[in-house]
Amino acid sequence: MLPMETCQKKPKLSCLLFRLKKPRTLSRKHWNQKIGGMQCKQKWRLKRKMKHGKSVSFPLKKPVGCRWVFTTKYKPDGTIERYKARLVAKGYTQTYGIDYSETFSPVAKIDTIRVLFSIAANEDWPLHQLDVKNAFLHEELKEEVYMEPPPGFAEEFEKNEVCNLKKSLYGLKQSPRAWFGRFTIAMKKYGFKQSNSDHTLFLKRRGKSITCLIIYVDDMIITGNDKEEMKKLKENLFADFEMKDLGRLKYFLGIEVLRSKQGIFICQKKYILDLLAETGMIDCKPMDTPMVANLKLHMEEEAQLVEKEKYQRLVGKLIYLSHTRPDIAYAVGVVSQFMHQPQAAHMEAVWRIIRYLKGTVGHGVLFKPNRHLKIQAYTDADWVGDKENRRSTAGYFTLVGGNLVTWKSKKQKVVALSSAEAELRGIARGLAEAKYEDWMHFGKTQSD
Repeated sequence: MLPMETCQKKPKLSCLLFRLKKPRTLSRKHWNQKIGGMQCKQKWRLKRKMKHGKSVSFPLKKPVGCRWVFTTKYKPDGTIERYKARLVAKGYTQTYGIDYSETFSPVAKIDTIRVLFSIAANEDWPLHQLDVKNAFLHEELKEEVYMEPPPGFAEEFEKNEVCNLKKSLYGLKQSPRAWFGRFTIAMKKYGFKQSNSDHTLFLKRRGKSITCLIIYVDDMIITGNDKEEMKKLKENLFADFEMKDLGRLKYFLGIEVLRSKQGIFICQKKYILDLLAETGMIDCKPMDTPMVANLKLHMEEEAQLVEKEKYQRLVGKLIYLSHTRPDIAYAVGVVSQFMHQPQAAHMEAVWRIIRYLKGTVGHGVLFKPNRHLKIQAYTDADWVGDKENRRSTAGYFTLVGGNLVTWKSKKQKVVALSSAEAELRGIARGLAEAKYEDWMHFGKTQSD
């Protein structure tokens, strides 16, 4: 049933399933649960529209379309956890200045998450995971937005009726910003402060005790040494939002999290296996290194080009894998320089990285309980390493509590006039990263 504020009409489920081509694996009972999870009560009210598709009260506002999107959620071991059906607005048809204005919304930095893991390992903090159900449906819309009736429910509406959205909906350009704004207000109401280093990190101190929460859209991690405050935070969140307590952190953003006496281990084993299966490399011969030693890739004249979309898709997946695989970070950085016009030699380098992953599927990053929280940074740089434009490449890695938390290798934007200049530019970038970790570690917030 899809309740609405102005009409309580029961949709024809059989008609909906026919129109949406329901997966055979979903039963009628399962679909009743899914439809119930996408309630539109107090999410819209009905309005008449003009003959030419424009709304009555605002002639410039054309109703946006919508569609159903189906996804399958997996457990860390690769088995199916549940099926999800979601009503999504076609936000790409919205007009800037009429249907929306500001859209930016921050998401958690993976570097921040790794720093939290290192601190949690050293301080023996617990890691809890929470999920917000239908996060984008919580906040009131500031703009006047109209939407066509959902597919499968058109016959339940009167002729020329459209939905005047009262709250944000998945697919709208302003929905992420609206949700994060609502969540930030709630966290400040609970007494938490935003970190200056990462606005998705919220901190609350009580004497020597501290509670931390970091959020990535609707997935959040709670940690700290104040059990009472953590319990209170959960109670507040459950009171204000529709939440799901996922218990001890095991799987976050496609990253598997394993905890033992040795520390906290993160890897992307399932992601690698999926990549190998997708590319048909599951039975390939593994390589010992991700890149040939001293290989200098460059653009060659009249060289054979490869499929651009495929190259970009594979390199994009490798970039995401490098979040837990510092051993491939340099090689991935090299092949990512040729996304605009990849050649056969560049694709061969990509296949070598994938072959290397085949032999190191279970590798990742281990955060050990070293019982200290010192911040260390190491940098290095070559000089005029790129023979085409004479630019240098600098790299750094940093440790918090003796554990590797950030790493990066990047070509410098200007041509260094000496090796000393190249090194100094690399040191400056490494120090900036260490300063960011110092601010986050000591919990400096917007009011400090």
